[in-house]
Amino acid sequence: MLDGRPTPGIGGDQYLPYERRTGNESIVCFTRELSAAGLREACSRVAGDITGKVRTGEGHGPNIIPPAWVREPLADDLPGATIVETNTCYEGSRGTAEQHRRALKVNGWDVAPVDILGERGTALLPVTGGAWFREMSVGADLLNYDSLLALTHFKGRTLGGSGGANENVGIGCADGRIGKAWIHTPVGTDDHGASARRSPWSA
Repeated sequence: MLDGRPTPGIGGDQYLPYERRTGNESIVCFTRELSAAGLREACSRVAGDITGKVRTGEGHGPNIIPPAWVREPLADDLPGATIVETNTCYEGSRGTAEQHRRALKVNGWDVAPVDILGERGTALLPVTGGAWFREMSVGADLLNYDSLLALTHFKGRTLGGSGGANENVGIGCADGRIGKAWIHTPVGTDDHGASARRSPWSA
């Protein structure tokens, strides 16, 4: 993190052309088949200690990938895979690990073991060449996985912006109390998490 509390937005308006970016690139697999079969085909291309980062949604929330699409591929193609999630930085049905586990069950995400990242502590990961942060606080258990399969619906937001796989990984792996609060701090303030408190649909 920056020295002391971060000042969001510093340098974030500077576009970094692709040829000047450094670091490893992620392998990204796509499928146009929005079904369990399409997911299975995508899963066939990944290997290692895999986890599924699923946007599991608020309890009874309708805007989630159908758990039935995930059940079969996890059981048959990725045995031993774990679903990972993080708590939110705002109050709601995913604000604590206990509440989150209830919401997971209500929404049908008891199809595989679930690891709520941050439940057993946090880890600071360096961000090399980042426009906004020099380090980010994530759930410590994220370090236990080799691959991350992001399962996310794309959505537009009434308060602006959009959400999808980048958000599900970029914000969704930050731990709920520290990392997400840093990310959701409005530009020019030190009111950590204020923008998330205004939006009940935030990560």
